[in-house]
Amino acid sequence: MRELTREEKAAIRSLVVKWCANYDREYGCLPLDCECYMLGKCWTSGYCRYFREAVLPLNPALEAALTDGPTPDLRPCAVCGRPFAPEGKKAFCSAACAENARRKRQRGYMRKRRLDC
Repeated sequence: MRELTREEKAAIRSLVVKWCANYDREYGCLPLDCECYMLGKCWTSGYCRYFREAVLPLNPALEAALTDGPTPDLRPCAVCGRPFAPEGKKAFCSAACAENARRKRQRGYMRKRRLDC
């Protein structure tokens, strides 16, 4: 059991607020009918079961740090540089980054075609 770092606390907070189906900004944790205790978490022990099973896998780096499990093979995104766990030959962390890369390639292709004419 160790104390969470500032970055880990911020990552937990953003995951809970954005992805937890049990969290409501007005009421807190809906099943417990109180403030979500994951938001005030200071130590690496006793996580909410729903958070551990459904929300935490959305951030593989944080999951590896908190569960002391095997560190996933993280690769930096080719566009934004954010680390992500690749699936197969995946080079981008999200569909938005993939679309940005496709647009950039297309602009270069069209620029080259205009110069060749």
